[in-house]
Amino acid sequence: MRIGWAITGAGHLLDESVEVLEELAKNNEITVFLSNAGEEVLKMYGLFERVAAITGGYYKELVLDSDQSFSYPISGRLSLGKYDFFIVSPTTSNTVAKIVYGISDTLVTNSVAQAGKGMVKTLIVPVDIEAGDVETILPSKLELESCADCKECLAAQTCPYGAIIAKQEINLLKCIGCGKCENSCQYNAIKSGKLITIHMRDIDIENTHKLVLMEGISVLKHPKELKDYI
Repeated sequence: MRIGWAITGAGHLLDESVEVLEELAKNNEITVFLSNAGEEVLKMYGLFERVAAITGGYYKELVLDSDQSFSYPISGRLSLGKYDFFIVSPTTSNTVAKIVYGISDTLVTNSVAQAGKGMVKTLIVPVDIEAGDVETILPSKLELESCADCKECLAAQTCPYGAIIAKQEINLLKCIGCGKCENSCQYNAIKSGKLITIHMRDIDIENTHKLVLMEGISVLKHPKELKDYI
């Protein structure tokens, strides 16, 4: 099958989405659509190269928001019905809100609109789906309480992208999640995979409920459900 898979800027359910994406790519042609935020977050979590590795070839492109300009010509394939499914996973509350209110000003939201016009079934995995609190994983973080305030910061020297601001923080826009800084700090001041609790806002839950009622869209709770659906 031909599948379009869009990734937006959510860290929650991101690793799980990439795992399912890799599995489906073994037997299907998948075009990956990345919003600007999706591209940044994949790099922060060290997942960008894994996604890029499954692309290459016609209908297996890696499509970046920044490469498509304002008309998003790649979305024309969806309006022509060239894909069997269009998946958005994970889907941020911002993207859900835009879809619900018909705003199509990004690669992903425009593609969802064009999928509807081309009668391509859209499967969406929102990160804000049920009221309450959820645990999610942070990208690499500099824990200042563990920092030994070294005269020369080995983590900063080790980072090939200059993402470590010694004794302050990690510039996540430069970080690619390679883990070299974490391995070089003898005081364990840099940690990845830290769990935090975030609260789901009522307005985001309401928008997800509206999304369920939209024609041509199915909402799934977890990326692993995509395999059974397809």
